[in-house]
Amino acid sequence: MEVNRRTQADRTAATRTALIGAARALFAEDGFSAVGTQTIVAKAGVTRGALYHQFADKAELFVAVFEQVEEEVMAAVATAVADAAADGPIEALEVGAAAWLELCADPQVHRIVLIEAPVVLGWEQWREAGQRHALGMVEALIAEAVSSGAVAEQPVRPLAHVMIGALDEAAMYVARSPEPGKARAEMLDVTRRLIRAMTIE
Repeated sequence: MEVNRRTQADRTAATRTALIGAARALFAEDGFSAVGTQTIVAKAGVTRGALYHQFADKAELFVAVFEQVEEEVMAAVATAVADAAADGPIEALEVGAAAWLELCADPQVHRIVLIEAPVVLGWEQWREAGQRHALGMVEALIAEAVSSGAVAEQPVRPLAHVMIGALDEAAMYVARSPEPGKARAEMLDVTRRLIRAMTIE
């Protein structure tokens, strides 16, 4: 009986993985509104019934895709910061901001996180998700900067919210630019200046 339950759980997990993977590729290529559920299940190799067993509707499936992409992005940013062995929290923030803007060049991140998610989820839910994934990292680095004396003593959370908002807007600017390479270079300079502006001279 235990083996049967485990096998069923494995099948369920495999179905969910297939649906998220198929939807992710399709949403990134064509956008949420242009992709029908029949196209998703055909690509995933499952039935419509299997889709609706896993997700209430296409919007709920999109949320799962979005969350997966967001988690991968934050893991990549964290890895970039760790690998850089930054000289203090300010430099770590600069590395993280650069990694974020670079990751936004990925078509899946660009389309799903920056273009589709604000429309499908609504602005408030989209912002809440971004803050949930990024707030902890940014807040911890700013708190370290304040503690070390690199940044003036002040409430950390409001400053972290402002920084996240600025980085999201920077990414949106790059994503919507007809010259993304040029826009990214410009925004890297702007975000670096913004981060450095927090420091005590």
